Amino acid sequence: MQYRLKKVAVLGSGVMGSGIACHFANIGLDVLLLDIVPFNLSDEDKKDPVKRNSQAVSALAAAIKSKPAPLFKPEFAKRITTGNFDDNFEEIADCDWIIEVVIERLDIKKQIFAKVDKYRKAGSLVTSNTSSIPINLLVEGRSDDFRTHFCGTHFFNPPRYLRLFEVIPHEGTKQDVVDFFMHYGDVYLGKQTVLCKDTPGFIGNRIGVMSGVQMMNLTVKYDMSIEEVDAITGSLIGRPNTATYRLQDLVGIDTSAKVSEFVMGNVSDDEYIDLVKGKKSPKFMAHLLDNKWFGNKTGQGFYKKTKERDENGKSIIHALNLKTLEYAKAESPRPAIGKSKMIEDMSRRMHSIVTSDEKEGKFLREYFSGLIAYSANRVPEIADNLYSIDDAMRTGYFWEYGPFETWDQIGLEEGIKMIGEVDGKVADWVTEMKAAGHTSFYKVEGGERKFYDQSTKSYQPVPSLSNYIILDTLREQSPVIKNESATVHDLGDGVMCVEFTSKSNSIDDAIGQAISEAIDKAEAEGWKGIVIGNNAKNFTVGANLMNVGMMAMGQQFDDLDKLIDGFQQLNMKIKTCKVPVVVATQGYVFGGGCEIAMHCDAGIYAAESYIGLVEVGVGLIPGGGGTKELALRVSDSYFEGDVQMPTLLNAFQTVATAKVSTSASEAFDYKYLIEGKDFVEVNMQRNIGEAKRKVLELSREYVAPSIREDITVLGRAGLAAIYTAINEFKLGKYISEYDGVVARHVANILCGGELTQTTLVSEQYLLDLEREAFLSLLGNQKTLERIQYTLQNNKPLRN
Repeated sequence: MQYRLKKVAVLGSGVMGSGIACHFANIGLDVLLLDIVPFNLSDEDKKDPVKRNSQAVSALAAAIKSKPAPLFKPEFAKRITTGNFDDNFEEIADCDWIIEVVIERLDIKKQIFAKVDKYRKAGSLVTSNTSSIPINLLVEGRSDDFRTHFCGTHFFNPPRYLRLFEVIPHEGTKQDVVDFFMHYGDVYLGKQTVLCKDTPGFIGNRIGVMSGVQMMNLTVKYDMSIEEVDAITGSLIGRPNTATYRLQDLVGIDTSAKVSEFVMGNVSDDEYIDLVKGKKSPKFMAHLLDNKWFGNKTGQGFYKKTKERDENGKSIIHALNLKTLEYAKAESPRPAIGKSKMIEDMSRRMHSIVTSDEKEGKFLREYFSGLIAYSANRVPEIADNLYSIDDAMRTGYFWEYGPFETWDQIGLEEGIKMIGEVDGKVADWVTEMKAAGHTSFYKVEGGERKFYDQSTKSYQPVPSLSNYIILDTLREQSPVIKNESATVHDLGDGVMCVEFTSKSNSIDDAIGQAISEAIDKAEAEGWKGIVIGNNAKNFTVGANLMNVGMMAMGQQFDDLDKLIDGFQQLNMKIKTCKVPVVVATQGYVFGGGCEIAMHCDAGIYAAESYIGLVEVGVGLIPGGGGTKELALRVSDSYFEGDVQMPTLLNAFQTVATAKVSTSASEAFDYKYLIEGKDFVEVNMQRNIGEAKRKVLELSREYVAPSIREDITVLGRAGLAAIYTAINEFKLGKYISEYDGVVARHVANILCGGELTQTTLVSEQYLLDLEREAFLSLLGNQKTLERIQYTLQNNKPLRN
């Protein structure tokens, strides 16, 4: 059966319910958000529909104001209608999917589902976002149609950003319902869908609880402070910078405690839980919970933000001393194993860490020993295969690597040795795998990533990757082009992909050379087109600022002129070449990366693309065609009788304030993206595949565009309006004197210079103005100070 969704009901408007409702709105669905009528209403207020709906209304309003934003664009909130359980429940009859997100109490959930069963239309989908209650208990007493169309669909918080979507069927769930949610979560919600068994905590929270408890117990065992633990359990090991204790504060210490308590109280035949179940939790946890110090939401937890300021004006953070249970100024420890972060290859880094004789190395060796042993012993209890566990932990907890990927980095033999050192149990299937001569859980074979399937005792393709283009799997084939900063892959069907491989994917000469050579090769050899994209966390942070700064400080202005002109001409080559070029982005798309993207024939932008021309932050202007391109787009938006100045001022503000979109959808408002040319892909893992598809579509009847000669600029009239705005900003102290200098250069390009009247100019004319402004600013000491400060402190200087 085909399920087509247009309207969704979300029952429960708490933090999770509101977040889920917002993400449904993000993908274009109509949403009915319901909650209880507030208990404390007066008799008079009970007659007021607005006050009867206030629970859902206020919760949604709070969600919309929260950071990070739950909506791709604020106006998407118009897709959400609020109501209450008493007056609006019958409206679920119009809904195609009803998802329950109320308090984690079985009795309340069963009351809600009895009502859902009464009003829902036959064939509509019903799910629960429960993270703790067994799915099979929720369908007791329900109709056959309800039962067959019911399962668990567990989002992780915040729903927009965390990509894990656990699908948990019960024994009566129809297979086509399960198949639908696995597909819909991937393609429409942009999630990593993971099929789970109906076991306590499912996959993510089951492994997550063990990981968290192990971290706390080892903190006590190795007599370490929370700052010391956070210093070694963040990016050093491929985890978020929030590491361990900052993450607890972010999630909510009470929330973590409840999840842990549930898992501990409901699992059985679990060697780790059985071991720690009888032990008292560390005294600092009881202290925090007793005092209701739950973390960020209460203002203090493991860390406490104070009103004190340091010499740089930054808030001073205090940390909890786990022995005295008092707060003191947080330290910034420099662990001896921290130098391992300099090792880019993660396998070598992990080996360096777990074989270290330092206290921190021993801590992590024991932590990973427990994690990998525990994860292996949960197969097939909580998941039939190992890749589901890795998928869940990467996308639900923001780990860069799942437990089995980490074990591969450590090495199978070394991992088994580590488990033995802590008297852990090596899973029988792992022992069998090793005895059969296999040495890793994953391998790439024939361009496919494969996992060891313990049920067939063989390597099988990872199904969750079957619809994605993963560039790592292409590395066993010879690259089309390769240099120190880029690799050009053959994606098949006559399409190349230029992948950036420099540090942070910063753009340098080698990347420009690879793109140029790829275009020449495609034109000469009959390729159908080119994708510019990668699978990294960020598409690119922009041009190599250090290189530009060093050249400017060395007064190498002739070389800089050639460098800037070369980048401009590269982007014009992308724009006018004889084959279609499509960009695929995710994460940061800054500066020069944004300029490359703006010159492509089309773009497939992951929804979580943060796009911006950010050069003014370092005292420069977008000099690779970005300012020119905005001037062109402003010109194209003019129409007969248009009052042109507001459109021009909006474009000026975009560049002069270095606006960065908070989503790909918002980038259309800034004219970084163009309707009909650029497209948003909710699932970032699909963007390269969709970009390839777009190349093939464009290649059928492709005609290369010509250089534009018809760009309308307003000259002095436009400059006068913008200069007035700049002066007002300076008078109001919104910008510094030098900000004004940079802004005037931006204005000069957008207006075409000191022209006496509205004039048509060419792209090259505007590029020349860009290059002149860029070089002029590089010759100013204040710009050099900004560049140096940014490189040293990773934040802008307002001089």
